[in-house]
Formats: sequence, C-alpha cells, structure tokens
Amino acid sequence: MFVRVGHRFARVESRRRAGRFVQGLLAGLVRVNCWTIAEAVGDTTPHGMQNLLSRASWDVDGVRDDLREVVVEQLGDQDAMLVIDETGDLKKGTESVGVQRQYTGTAGRIENSQMSVFLTYSTPAGHTFIDRAALPA
Repeated sequence: MFVRVGHRFARVESRRRAGRFVQGLLAGLVRVNCWTIAEAVGDTTPHGMQNLLSRASWDVDGVRDDLREVVVEQLGDQDAMLVIDETGDLKKGTESVGVQRQYTGTAGRIENSQMSVFLTYSTPAGHTFIDRAALPA
C-alpha cells in the first residue's frame, strides 16, 4: 500500500515512519496514542510519531486522495451505504481536545468525555472511514 502513497512524503524517513505508524494503528492496541503506537513498532519514545503528525512534511490531502482510489478499487459498490456514528469516549483528564462533562450514550449519563462523529463507507466487501478533518484554528 505504501508504494501508492510514498511519493507524498518529502523525506524517506517520514515515509518509513508513516508505514510503521499504520502498523501500530493496526496492531489491535487497547489504547491508541503516540506512546502505545511507538512501543508496538519498537520505538523507545513517541517523539518520532509525534514529529510525523505535527512537523513532518507530507501531502495530507494527496494521501487522502490516493487512499480514496484504493477504497473505490477494493470496496466500490452500487449498494454502498454511508453510516454516521456519534461516539462518546470516556476520559479521566481534561487535556484532550474537546473533553468536558457532557451526556454520552457510552456511559448512559453525564460524564467527562470526548465526542466524535464518524462517517463510514460500508459495502458487503468491507468498510472504511471517509475523509478527515482538522479542528479549526
């Protein structure tokens, strides 16, 4: 897969790190953050993963477009559906973006949580998330 998106990264190190980042995401981790992903792929600190997400030079929109092509090739179906899912992730602290005391169906009551809305393209062959969005500055 990274053969298709490799040209979107300015440096070979960033391309390799992105590949390892995806391996970490697919590792079935209970908690997913730069620390756990880094540990899952053998890094001793999260610094490289954090650098990839915050400072490395790569074409985010281009990677999205390339991945869309793969999705259309692999999952394209006239009977596809878009599934919208609002999920509340319970949080202990307040450091994550958007965390506050609010109602979440996950707990069935008002709790400290972070709300996320996901749009999924679903077909009999499989499903995947659609697009990505950054928080406004």
